[in-house]
Amino acid sequence: MKPEVNGERCMRCGACVGTCPVNTIFLKEFTLEINDDCTECGMCVKVCPIDALYMGGD
Repeated sequence: MKPEVNGERCMRCGACVGTCPVNTIFLKEFTLEINDDCTECGMCVKVCPIDALYMGGD
């Protein structure tokens, strides 16, 4: 399952955006969006400094 975002924790620092190898994560004005091209590699989850991202189903 692709990563999901805890919107209350996410501070939109952009660390995950820069880490995504297929550029599927986008910072919007108030949200972080992950599109369907995600390969579920988990790199964004590993790099998030405040654990705002998690693999869906966890």
